[in-house]
Amino acid sequence: MRGALLGPQQLKQSLGAVVRALGREGPVALITAGWQEREDQDEELAAQLGRSVINLRLYERGEQVLAADPEYARAHRARQDQLRQIQEFYKLRLERTFDAALDIARKAAGTDLEAEEVRLSLEHIRRIDAEHLERVTALREAYELQTRPLLRPVIVRHRAELKKILSSVGVVAIAGGHVAVLLNRLRMFGFHELLTDEHALIAWSGGAMVTSERVILFHESPPEGAGISEVLEAGLGFHRGVVPLPNPKLRLKLDDPLRVGWLSRRYSHSKCVAFDQGDFVLFDGDRFFGAEGTLLLKQDGTVGTGWTS
Repeated sequence: MRGALLGPQQLKQSLGAVVRALGREGPVALITAGWQEREDQDEELAAQLGRSVINLRLYERGEQVLAADPEYARAHRARQDQLRQIQEFYKLRLERTFDAALDIARKAAGTDLEAEEVRLSLEHIRRIDAEHLERVTALREAYELQTRPLLRPVIVRHRAELKKILSSVGVVAIAGGHVAVLLNRLRMFGFHELLTDEHALIAWSGGAMVTSERVILFHESPPEGAGISEVLEAGLGFHRGVVPLPNPKLRLKLDDPLRVGWLSRRYSHSKCVAFDQGDFVLFDGDRFFGAEGTLLLKQDGTVGTGWTS
């Protein structure tokens, strides 16, 4: 799939340029499900995109599904409760391991053991990440096998409506907001199966995160908590090879070589790329090009540009 990833859109200057750069005609299908009850407040986005916009209202559609299908709603709530518990337990394991890793790194600094100890600590952290990803993936697959969401009549009806709308648009735009809710609604309607090569994708902030291979939650200076990034679950995989990190000035410590290096090495399966306001990069599958301002986090603790293929 061809498309673009962007940072936050407060500056209101890059969406129209990206739409033009993608060269697709027709209206834009808009997804603002991450805004939850505010998803229909899209007037400013429509003006920025510079095209006629059709809001797919995935959050509202999801609420209609849960109201119309009580059996599915019960299973959905139970699954969400279980996911929250699993995420909490994973975070506890991660925090303890990360604290130990930092203590070891400080004590080993400047010694012959430093590189090896850091490597071992990162291996432990990556193992916790991998086991968590496997666990939540298995839970989602079991839930889908049990509930068969794409065969339930109310969801079938919504998917037919969505497919008809998507047949008339050339661009699909996915805004940010609550990342878990956004991913949940996209999965509920099997959205990855509704898009074709005829569609170009624009995704920013949380939208860029959920369309990647893994959804990584991060905030190194949170109001409360340890400030350790965490794996939420597998993403939709519309683009490959990049971990999108939007709003880095607020959420990352780019002037701390230790944190930059550890973050990059921890997710070394992909490039960790920071998207600030107005930044964007075009992609075509696993190729990225035309980056505007985006920063690559490097394993040596530095950041740089010119990373695209």
